[in-house]
Amino acid sequence: MRHNLNETLRERRPIIGITMGDPASIGPELSIRVLASEWVYDEARPLIVGDAVVLQEARKMLGLEDIAIRPIEAVSEARFVHGTIDVLDLGLVDTSALRYGQISATTGEASYRYIERVISLALSGKIDATVTNAISKEALNMAGYKYSGHTEIYAAHTKTSKYTMLLVHDNLRVVHVSTHVSLRRACDLVRRERVLEVIGIADAACKDMGIECPRIGVAGLNPHSGENGMFGYEELEEIIPAIEAAKTAGMSVDGPLPPDTVFPKARGGWYDIVVAMYHDQGHIPLKLEGFVYDKTMGRWQTVSGVNITLGLPVIRTSVDHGTAMDQAFKGTASDASLASAIRHAISIANRKISEEK
Repeated sequence: MRHNLNETLRERRPIIGITMGDPASIGPELSIRVLASEWVYDEARPLIVGDAVVLQEARKMLGLEDIAIRPIEAVSEARFVHGTIDVLDLGLVDTSALRYGQISATTGEASYRYIERVISLALSGKIDATVTNAISKEALNMAGYKYSGHTEIYAAHTKTSKYTMLLVHDNLRVVHVSTHVSLRRACDLVRRERVLEVIGIADAACKDMGIECPRIGVAGLNPHSGENGMFGYEELEEIIPAIEAAKTAGMSVDGPLPPDTVFPKARGGWYDIVVAMYHDQGHIPLKLEGFVYDKTMGRWQTVSGVNITLGLPVIRTSVDHGTAMDQAFKGTASDASLASAIRHAISIANRKISEEK
């Protein structure tokens, strides 16, 4: 009876689909390194969506000959056992022509197809959550896919219009009013309706993470949050009305707060989440916390942090770093962000599974 109970508990582990990322990037080797760890299989049923031949080469480069790469054609064929990495093999890459660390239309095409497949699997209920490795936006565009990143691909394929990016590192959480647009365009997108929408998404995301009464700090757009109109009117005309509406709706919101002080307050535990007005305003403080560069070694010692897309009908977490083409196929890149992204995907999937029961 105990054996049957343990087997039942193991089969409740969420199935996590992990895209390999750009084949010429650090994605393949990071995927191998993290899935070589036993904890992943104790907590989930992982499989990679990508190209088995690329992963075979990455395994050899890393010296992990005891790890088997097992190509499969359907999720139902996966074994989900430590020591064997199941790969939903799309067979898109010719390794004889692949140049690690180089951007190309071929790798852009493969990257897109991996994402497309993992989204399809999630929408059909064949997997419980998705995790994405980094892609090259330039390679994606070279292949003819005019998206600015993963988030926009997910939004298009899931027909989602209201979504935002959440970055997480330890207790620092950041959501964005806009992301992959020019700074000039980002200023134009700071509108009452959008700010209020993102505050609501932030509140719901924290509650989904088990924070019962989230404290939300909203950053201003301008220096000193506009200083009552001296440095800009967006705070007075757009952000403050959104905050007041959120308070009326029962949310615990402060702001607009000077961008150079709201993040230290959040890092110190004053706020559970920060609403940033644009991409770099939110990314820089989080990466300052999670990224550590070792000058003596000439590489990143730690690259930590997770990107979660909120508002989608599927679960999507991601590494919070780029393709690092300069480190590709060298075995030196940090896998901390991918490991953390998988942990967050497992946690969110478990909560969702529990709620559905």
